[in-house]
Amino acid sequence: MRKLFLTGMLAWGLAQLGWSQVTFPRNGVYDERPGLYAFTNATIIVDPKTTLESATLLIRNGRIEAVGKTVAIPAGAVVADLKGKRIYPGLVDIESDYGMPALQRTPPGGGRGVPQYDSNKKGAYNWNQAIQPETDAGTIFKANVAQANELRKLGFGAVVTHQHDGIARGSSALVTLADDRENNVVIRDRVAGHYSFSKGTSTQTYPNSPMGAVALLRQTYYDADWYKKAGKTVEANLSLDAFNQLQSFPSVFEVPDKLGVLRAKKIGEEFGIPYIIKTAGDEYQRLDEVKATGASLIVPLNFPQAYDVEDAWDADNVTLAEMKHWEMAPANPAMLAKAGISFALTTANLRNKTDFWANLRKAIDYGLTEQQALTALTTTPAQLLKIDNEVGSLKPGLLANFLITSDNLFSADNVILENWIRGKQYVYSDKNAADLRGTYNLTIGDRSNLKLTISGKPGKPEYQIQADTVKITPKVAITNDLLSMQVQLDKKQSGTTRLTGYREGSTLKGEGELPDGKTVKWSATLAQPFQAAAAKPDTVKKTVPEIGGLLYPFVGMGNPAKPKAQPMLIRNATVWTNEKEGVMQNADVLVQNGKIAQVGKGLAAPAGAQVIDGTGKHLTNGIIDEHSHIALYSINEGGQSSSAEVRMGDVVNSEDINIYRQLAGGVTTSQLLHGSANSIGGQSALVKLKWGEAPQNLLIPGADGFIKFALGENVKQANWGDAVRIRFPQTRMGVEQVYFDHFTRAREYDNAWKAYNSLNAKEKAKAVPPRRDIELDALAEILNKKRFITCHSYVQSEINMLMKVADSLGFKVNTFTHILEGYKVADKMAKHGVGGSTFADWWAYKMEVKDAIPYNAALMARAGVVVSINSDDAEMARRLNQEAAKAVEYGGISEEDAWKMVTLNPAKLLHLDNKLGSIRAGKDADLVLWNNNPLAIYARPDKTIIEGAVYFDAQEDDRKRDEVQKERARLIQKMLTAKAGGASTQRPTFRRQRMFHCEDVEGVMAEGEEQK
Repeated sequence: MRKLFLTGMLAWGLAQLGWSQVTFPRNGVYDERPGLYAFTNATIIVDPKTTLESATLLIRNGRIEAVGKTVAIPAGAVVADLKGKRIYPGLVDIESDYGMPALQRTPPGGGRGVPQYDSNKKGAYNWNQAIQPETDAGTIFKANVAQANELRKLGFGAVVTHQHDGIARGSSALVTLADDRENNVVIRDRVAGHYSFSKGTSTQTYPNSPMGAVALLRQTYYDADWYKKAGKTVEANLSLDAFNQLQSFPSVFEVPDKLGVLRAKKIGEEFGIPYIIKTAGDEYQRLDEVKATGASLIVPLNFPQAYDVEDAWDADNVTLAEMKHWEMAPANPAMLAKAGISFALTTANLRNKTDFWANLRKAIDYGLTEQQALTALTTTPAQLLKIDNEVGSLKPGLLANFLITSDNLFSADNVILENWIRGKQYVYSDKNAADLRGTYNLTIGDRSNLKLTISGKPGKPEYQIQADTVKITPKVAITNDLLSMQVQLDKKQSGTTRLTGYREGSTLKGEGELPDGKTVKWSATLAQPFQAAAAKPDTVKKTVPEIGGLLYPFVGMGNPAKPKAQPMLIRNATVWTNEKEGVMQNADVLVQNGKIAQVGKGLAAPAGAQVIDGTGKHLTNGIIDEHSHIALYSINEGGQSSSAEVRMGDVVNSEDINIYRQLAGGVTTSQLLHGSANSIGGQSALVKLKWGEAPQNLLIPGADGFIKFALGENVKQANWGDAVRIRFPQTRMGVEQVYFDHFTRAREYDNAWKAYNSLNAKEKAKAVPPRRDIELDALAEILNKKRFITCHSYVQSEINMLMKVADSLGFKVNTFTHILEGYKVADKMAKHGVGGSTFADWWAYKMEVKDAIPYNAALMARAGVVVSINSDDAEMARRLNQEAAKAVEYGGISEEDAWKMVTLNPAKLLHLDNKLGSIRAGKDADLVLWNNNPLAIYARPDKTIIEGAVYFDAQEDDRKRDEVQKERARLIQKMLTAKAGGASTQRPTFRRQRMFHCEDVEGVMAEGEEQK
């Protein structure tokens, strides 16, 4: 028996020793207590779905040992009776930068304005400073007492923190918010990998655009995969090694807005990564699309302040989207929950961390349930990052992270009394303090006509003394049962009365000193106990504040619902077919299932079809803009001579008001092109202007791939200043060499892949595959006639040069755009088979266009070149019908052929003429009903139709304008009321909308702005 007893004691001792052992010497005696506490008679919220009444929580050595209603309390435990109190799991924030070093931002080129093309980071790391997966939060973490205390006061016990810097940001660490040595605070290293679209503090030139950020991250995934397969046969790269290690952990992607959620999801699908997406708080605006991603979210509570719109001119600087977001943002969490989207809440992006509880309770007022809120702050974040075996609930074995509260955690009257972190107590209010609230008859010396009222929250009392009709706020301090009070009883008499006393039952009493030094006795006898407001029964439904409706897109002139295709018959119109039938008078066009079903006369309308009277009106197919830069967050990735890897489809901005404006001008299809900052630009996006749809639904499925090339001043940086004349090429002959070099490499790359793909399975198993290069992929597609070039061009010598390069390397140029000297080389263009997409009459805006003439389009057309007239400008695109008319005026082109220059011809150049560009049965029902001859300056679209859905209606446009005005007026009044009620406001800031064109050679890293 004695042996068994000693064995048991030894085991117990070793267990205690295991807890007490540390690697640090200690200056002083060792005081290793078992940390054994029992909290009894409490209401314990074990997790959002489990609540125990009159239960016990037992913790030992910083972990939960038991929880329940029949827990046996071991000898030696410190027992705390929490009758009337509640215990909640400590809150968890998984999107924190707590303890991370401050980011050091330096201007590019050390402030000298010199571009930085190479990484400044020394060592065997990635070539780009924005890719830093080797950053390990656990190794750079430093506990911060002030930051920890700020978060503890809010109820947080643990956070997952990482360095918010770069596109690949490295790994995060799970840390507690204890005031302790880092060795005891860091619970787990490498919890998750983190990513974003922001290059952060990197001063390298590349990337300088959101689409460049996407391309860099995609290339990094491919490089890491190749590096893993190649093993020891290739370069040492610590970054790629770290990147591969991160793939075994959850991946968190921070995005700048709702469309960024969709962009990140697209990358995740390409590489099989189920990203957890940290959002911006506006995802309710694209709820269906966000839900369709299937992603779990990390959602901030960064609700915008009301705008100060007292000045009418200031109010004009606030967009409708901004006003509506102010009103609707608090409903974002509730709308996500209602949609069944999994999400965690975070303190990230708050102006002040102290706004957290006010904003969370506001979200609850707007429909989020308390259970959903607690889930989003405990179990969901823990489960998302697979740390639910450490934090997130009050289950045995987990860290002893919990809160002791006076009331329901989400009640405005609640006080967080204590925050326990890993079994260590942090007191924020005395949980044993007597509740002194109530109304007292106060006597001070010979003054007995006084009343003392103590109100407020338990643990946070508020005091007021009433002397006759005068109300005075005293200064009071209470420590246990002792009390001191200072008050100026008579405002006419200077000086302060000082009272000191104690509590005896329900009476406060003691002695004091008047301003004149006279000593007096005082007492406060309870006359009426505090009456708390009756709690509303659970059956009473909260009234959720009324908010306006959603718009698609979420800007002025948006639709309350997305347009849908419908059968329609347009009767008795003048129909410009662009086919052999030419212009048909008094003809009908039947639309069914988004296609043109019939063209003729006397057609019958099927049941349910909308019949539109086209009498006196002209019906054409929609205008196609071969060269546009609207609806993009940025148009140039100019960090390198070639940016063939970037895709305009990654940065489509479906919220751009220019989509709607161009629909109002009859445009239905656009090629969204890269700019002209480099010789080889990015891949185009071919879109239909489906106002209200998400970016992916604007893209034309199955369309051929195109890419932007450029010649001339911009690509050789002739006008960029001496400081930036570093990037090759610096001359026009250097531009030619760029093409030869890149296509030679692309040919070798393509051959290498063909050779690898020709191997049998056994041979492939032994071989190292070529490195996947998404830049060379695009160029190889050109060589294989799977991608086609649209080239920015002006000067005939360079036009000849590129055709010569193409001929010598075995590919074709599809289109020369701008081509303002095309009339000089039209015969050679026709021989090469290249089309021309030109301006109608732009000239003399820079040296390269001094020889431009307004007859250019007509002369190229007569030489056999397929000619289109494009915009390159958001404003011009609204008048492309008038630009086409200039070919009639200047070049004597027929009206029908001029009209083809903005319809059928661009469709041919874009390889879309099999379904666009003319009115013929079987083609897409992209139609415009004009009130006049479409080439007339008086012509305006009555309706613009895409695939059988009406996206612009002139009459509906008038109604929308009225609705926008009414909605703005309503929201302005609501903001004025909010300010009058004491709400914080922000000053409106004027921002001019950015409209891109080819000459905007710089990139734009910031996301786009919302429109009125």
